[in-house]
Amino acid sequence: MKVKVCGLSTVKQVKTCVDLGANYCGFILNYPKSHRFIQLEKAKELTNVEKKDTKYVGVLVNPKDEELEKFSRLNIDYFQIYGNYNEKLISNIKLKFNKKIIVAIQVKNKKDILNYKQFEKIADIILWDSSGFELSLDWNFDWIKSIQSNVTKMIAGNINIDKLEKIFNLADIIDVSGALETNKVKDISKIKNFLNSLKKLNNEN
Repeated sequence: MKVKVCGLSTVKQVKTCVDLGANYCGFILNYPKSHRFIQLEKAKELTNVEKKDTKYVGVLVNPKDEELEKFSRLNIDYFQIYGNYNEKLISNIKLKFNKKIIVAIQVKNKKDILNYKQFEKIADIILWDSSGFELSLDWNFDWIKSIQSNVTKMIAGNINIDKLEKIFNLADIIDVSGALETNKVKDISKIKNFLNSLKKLNNEN
């Protein structure tokens, strides 16, 4: 199972993730409401860190054309897009800016899970982000098994080191962020512990 570490903001954080084999590193590019948001100059610095086998992901919320144009010049491999969009818009972005696309589906109730269908032929990865809804008492990620699609599947939402064994291999990729923070700042020791634990699980299975 692969992992994306999202919301990175320092060179040390990025280097730690790359050196420990994180498959994807995510950067919040256009959403200043997030405490993980970084300015363009910082994004340039972080995405210029040698990435070895790691892929870099620019996370965008309802991006405008001029933003896509600007961020497409960064050394990133994927745009991860949240917001109001449709298959045609995603297809146009993919073609125009020559980036792979992660379509983020925000899961606020169980019906939202099926919103991936219009994107499964155009998205390179579909992310089901249940941040918030996962607090429901009956919530778990077992539903991912019922999705009959060959699309690459990523899940996010309150994923932490204690849940790794339970969710192992439910999806192709897990997306983790808040669980690796202390006081809203990425904690290097938590990043190391998480990535080493996942590596151990992958080696054992």
